[in-house]
Amino acid sequence: MALRFGFPRTSRLIQGWQFDLAFRTGRRVQGELVRLLFLEAPDGTTRIGVAVGKRQGKAALRSRGRRVLREAMRRLLPWLRPGVWIVVTLRTSGLAASAVSLYGELACLLEGRGLLTDDFPGASWAPWEGKDS
Repeated sequence: MALRFGFPRTSRLIQGWQFDLAFRTGRRVQGELVRLLFLEAPDGTTRIGVAVGKRQGKAALRSRGRRVLREAMRRLLPWLRPGVWIVVTLRTSGLAASAVSLYGELACLLEGRGLLTDDFPGASWAPWEGKDS
């Protein structure tokens, strides 16, 4: 099985009502760098949304935060449990954190809540490196 690491439009929360539903009814998990909201998908499709609040810094910092969170979720997408909507928000302390540390915390939070499949290789930034092809 070939792993697909894209982040297609069909895997994203796009519309405002989707984010609103997640923020109002989703379960919350908070780490040092990120917050995670998740709920069972009403349509049965796994979708991911990324949000960074305006109070957390200037536009350049918020844009970097969104890019890093999207990349972390893109790397975790093949191992996400089907049928769940996830919204990831960045805490203020996460703005200065490295991409690897954000990815590691996000993977640990998702794994701790049972949102990753059993064949998840671990919270390594590049799990495919060092493996025999």
